[in-house]
Amino acid sequence: MTPFADRPTALLRPLLLAAGMVLLTSTSAWAQSATPATPVVEEPAPDASPAAAAMAFDLIVVRPLSLVATVIGSGLFLLQLPLALIQAEPPTAAAEKLVVEPARYTFDRPLGVMD
Repeated sequence: MTPFADRPTALLRPLLLAAGMVLLTSTSAWAQSATPATPVVEEPAPDASPAAAAMAFDLIVVRPLSLVATVIGSGLFLLQLPLALIQAEPPTAAAEKLVVEPARYTFDRPLGVMD
């Protein structure tokens, strides 16, 4: 007979011990990777609306100056329009720069946003 025939658990004990250690280490590593190390705290998004002072400055100073720039640009466009027509060039670039851009800046942007 073999020396371990009288003790069948003598062979199983080291195998069960090794299998238990492998299970414990793999389970704890899996559990640590599943939970974050630090809690995730979502911060509220900053308010993107302009300040009241910026809106007041835009309304009182910038918008009237933009309106003046639109009127002056329109006058300059009308002065150069006959020259552009004589040269048979379309006045689209001049109209864009002298009239459309100042008018968009004056009337089409939100109050307080000065981009």
